[in-house]
Amino acid sequence: FLQVVGRPHTVTGDRTEFFGRNGSWTKPAALDRKELSGRVGAAFDPCGAVQTKCTIPPGQTTEIAFLLGQAANRDDVNALLSHYSELTTVQRALDDARDSWDATLNTVQIETPSAALNLLVNRWLLYQTLSCRIWGRAGFYQASGAFGFRDQLQDSLALVYSRPELLRAHLLYAASRQYEEGDVQHWWHPPSGRGVRTRFSDDFLWLPFAAAYYVEKTGDSDVLRESVPFIQSALLEPHEHERYELPKPATTSATLYTHCVRAIENGLRFGDHGLPLMGCGDWNDGMSTVGIGGRGESVWVGWFLVDILGKFAPIAESMGESDRAAAWRAQRARLLEAIETQAWDGEWYRRAYFDDGTPLGSVHNDACQIDSLPQSWAVIAGGDPARARQGMEAAWERLVRLDDRMVCLFQPPFDKTDLQPGYIKGYLPGIRENGGQYTHAALWVIEAWARLGAGSRAMQLFELLAPQHHTDDDRRLDLYKVEPYVVAADVYGESPHRGRGGWTWYTGSAAWMYRVALEQLLGFRLHDRCLQMDPCIPAAWDTFTVTYRFNGATYRIQVENPAHVERGVKSVTCDGVECPLGAIPLAATSGEHEVRVTMGAKE
Repeated sequence: FLQVVGRPHTVTGDRTEFFGRNGSWTKPAALDRKELSGRVGAAFDPCGAVQTKCTIPPGQTTEIAFLLGQAANRDDVNALLSHYSELTTVQRALDDARDSWDATLNTVQIETPSAALNLLVNRWLLYQTLSCRIWGRAGFYQASGAFGFRDQLQDSLALVYSRPELLRAHLLYAASRQYEEGDVQHWWHPPSGRGVRTRFSDDFLWLPFAAAYYVEKTGDSDVLRESVPFIQSALLEPHEHERYELPKPATTSATLYTHCVRAIENGLRFGDHGLPLMGCGDWNDGMSTVGIGGRGESVWVGWFLVDILGKFAPIAESMGESDRAAAWRAQRARLLEAIETQAWDGEWYRRAYFDDGTPLGSVHNDACQIDSLPQSWAVIAGGDPARARQGMEAAWERLVRLDDRMVCLFQPPFDKTDLQPGYIKGYLPGIRENGGQYTHAALWVIEAWARLGAGSRAMQLFELLAPQHHTDDDRRLDLYKVEPYVVAADVYGESPHRGRGGWTWYTGSAAWMYRVALEQLLGFRLHDRCLQMDPCIPAAWDTFTVTYRFNGATYRIQVENPAHVERGVKSVTCDGVECPLGAIPLAATSGEHEVRVTMGAKE
């Protein structure tokens, strides 16, 4: 419905009337008419236009409110129009909406020497994540409205500081899309729940990953005891790689913890090299035929499982399952050994093994010789420190393009090669996952450098990825072509399109950029109602501040770097009192608290 509040108006539902025959956006025919015709109904080229007239005396102002909305039926429409029939009601609703956004987006505010970092972290990244990825689930390039199992789980993690209740609710909702066997729907459409059952090897593992993160940050272990139903359908046949279907509600329910256990156990399936089976794809959907025969293996899923097993073994112990915790720790050790003995290529970690045992991500390949994922996750998951560092150095040398301001996913791209990794090869070289920058993965590269303590290098890469810096002169603006205020999912990596932005708005890169900036670069980390600061910043930085609003209290955190180190906290005080082990207790009461963090070597 379309309406003007409390004013006479005319309307049309006919686009041809509005623009005129052979009319244009620059001079619509409707602007030369006194009134619109009132034509609405079927068989028009549809539009919605409403016109009202007003006279504004010199020096005066006039407010006009237009309503655009949607409702289930005419009665609901009339109820909404009746409610918003006065300008004061409309203004109050607008103020409430702004207040709600302010409460969410202003929870954490930063001030650093990096203007790009400030602009993105203060509101924009979280706004992109919540409005587009979680609520809208649509963008200019995709208007699906679907939930992706792994997608919105990762997006929701960015809300742990400002809207933890939304993250909690989504954990339970995502768990309700898990089959009894432990796998999940790759994506589904509400409200019916119709979606796709697949053989992806990583989707279901994001549930325990996200659950462990939420419990660690909030201390809310009660969520693990919440009961959630399963869904059910016939298992995929051997010849089926995926199936679009409407699953049935299962008759069984289980705690969120049990859902996580089933996900992990479902992932403990290994191939000839002792690495996890890749199925019809892992994080990189486009590598859809690497393990399609049921024998291909994913090195990245190996690192992902190493990380998850390390996080979830203590949770299993806390839930009274010490035997399971011990088994998972043993499995983690075996998996680490398999990766180190079977996936090291000499200078970096390989990406995967095809069904026939051919390695991918090896110097011996003629495409995808080095992939950033296993290098960054070797650091994130806690692999061999020397090798992890060596792999990251190789990634810096071969994947980072300083002049083009991009970090490639892998190099070289697939083109004229005998390797058949899947539909990724259908992309032109350098486009999307095929050797361009996939920002999601590039942010993991930044996280890895921060974890290695290389603050200057990590911030250099962040500045590289910041969309503002792709449009800071006319040449780059004309090349990049997409919005400079939201994160792009990808940047093209090969001529003639090198440096052009791809898919914007609807990308999980926004949530990861927010978390990497806040948690890894600025070192802002919650842990069970305590806050710890462990920054990894350029040595040249003198200071930065973080303001955090928590349960009615405001924490003003001043970080000083007199020794000009990249990492290391010498002392932490809160309201003048030294904080043991650097842990800042978060008060349950209101008030303002002054936190001072001094970087440098501990005495």
